[in-house]
Amino acid sequence: MTRFRFSQTPIDTVAARRELLDPSAGGFVSFEGWVRDHNEGLAVRRLEYEAFVELALKEGERILAETLKRFPIRHALCLHRIGDLAIGDLAVWVGVSASHRGEAFEACRYVIDEVKHRVPIWKKEHYLNGDSGWVNCERCAAAPHHHEEHAHPHAHRGHD
Repeated sequence: MTRFRFSQTPIDTVAARRELLDPSAGGFVSFEGWVRDHNEGLAVRRLEYEAFVELALKEGERILAETLKRFPIRHALCLHRIGDLAIGDLAVWVGVSASHRGEAFEACRYVIDEVKHRVPIWKKEHYLNGDSGWVNCERCAAAPHHHEEHAHPHAHRGHD
């Protein structure tokens, strides 16, 4: 099973949760990241997500494999949207099943934090005032000398 996937269509959270069912799991935790209507004082109209898909899939799988080794959990899954998203759309979903709730909570937090930090996914916000800007390019912000390596020309904005 591929544990990290992209989708250009809405994420089916019921089907995703079903993938994590395990009779030895006593707890399930999920995280949903939604498109919000504002960022850094600007009203947001919609978002676009882009990814360096081949690298992102490898890094996402690496994160989930690390999670399974680091935490005593049964299963973990992360689904991320790419393409155009509207306000209120589900952009990212992480689910973890484990024998106990504590490990499930910790592992779920670890997955989303690592995905946001390490996976080459870029978000372009379109604002109500007509402007737009790329945000959350944490890999770029952490290593400014890598700007030329990106396949997306943009100005880097702050993080959420």
